[in-house]
Amino acid sequence: MSMVKRHLTVANVLSCIALFVALGGVAYAAVKIPVNGVKTRNIAPQAVTNPKIKREAVTSGKIKNGGINALDIGAGQVTNEKIATGAVSSKKIAKKAVSNRTLAEESVTTGKIAKESIDAAKISTSLWAQLVRNVAYFNSSSVTNPEQNKTATIECPKGKEAIGGGVRLEGELKEVAVTGSYPFSSGNSRTGWTGIAHESGAGPYGDWSIVAFVVCAEL
Repeated sequence: MSMVKRHLTVANVLSCIALFVALGGVAYAAVKIPVNGVKTRNIAPQAVTNPKIKREAVTSGKIKNGGINALDIGAGQVTNEKIATGAVSSKKIAKKAVSNRTLAEESVTTGKIAKESIDAAKISTSLWAQLVRNVAYFNSSSVTNPEQNKTATIECPKGKEAIGGGVRLEGELKEVAVTGSYPFSSGNSRTGWTGIAHESGAGPYGDWSIVAFVVCAEL
């Protein structure tokens, strides 16, 4: 029996195997991966999970444009505190994305509405019909003399209707009283205002007049 065979025991064999494994592990650990040496193709699907990503390691500069869509964002994840001032503009909001259901109660105040931003196209037809526009005031006076009965009439310009009106008396008004003050109509539209006054008593009568005025607007 040779010297090698006499010393080749199970313990010696196991010791040698353990030594080779240890040396092999050290040699493997010493291998240095070059910069950018790990490519996308080297990473198995689903291998990079949230626990393996360092906190704040993924910044906006590392996210491809259009890489995050609505399906990637959990419900309630985007809050006011996470949106930078001026980050959301009208160009970044999809058409019809903001509806009555999307807006919180009392979230749209007058301070958030730009001047001249609401026009006829953004107002419902029924509401637009209830609004008054281009309001103007007009008046007309009767002659000034001692006649007992006087009438004054004033019409609105074409395209406008009377939304209010009244009369006043001027001159020597000893026993003069207004007997009528009302709008007059043309078809279904109130187009002006009429005032009527009368001086009672036996006379002689003073010089007086009646003035009718009307407030007109586009409806």
